[in-house]
Amino acid sequence: MTDQAASVDEELTRLITSRVRDISDYPQPGVVFKDITPLLADADAFGAVVDALARTYGPVDKVAGIEARGFILAAPVAARLGAGFVPIRKKGKLPGVTFAQEYQLEYGSATIEVLADAFDPGDRVLVIDDVLATGGTARATADLVLRGGARVAGISVLLELAFLHGRAKLADLPVTALLTV
Repeated sequence: MTDQAASVDEELTRLITSRVRDISDYPQPGVVFKDITPLLADADAFGAVVDALARTYGPVDKVAGIEARGFILAAPVAARLGAGFVPIRKKGKLPGVTFAQEYQLEYGSATIEVLADAFDPGDRVLVIDDVLATGGTARATADLVLRGGARVAGISVLLELAFLHGRAKLADLPVTALLTV
């Protein structure tokens, strides 16, 4: 890594760590929620994160954003890459025929869906989310991409909570976290 690249990485790390705050006991006791709203409110920090995520696995045909905060990051990344944006939604939020996938969270279970016609055969898809925790949501999303006939180019997240070992569920896929805590 060049000195300039190291300096850019250090600046990005500083921007992220200074603008993500911990909220204890949300959404339930014992969970520490990573609040990214201060980062989103800072145009320079938000732009730097979008740029960094866009550099991870391009070129791609589509960028899949995981509801809800993944949408906020994935849509501008898709625009920056000249790719389509595909929302990965909670069950029952999409019209038409969908593929559904159930998964486990660190504090329960859920189901996500994607429109059955969201991907063209062979599309290269970048999956974006805000936080990689236990890996359940990212794994379910990757499985939906594959069911749709596309390929996962990679998974990129703003933050990885390494102590929850979510990367283990994604061992067959390239994963990039802008910051690991």
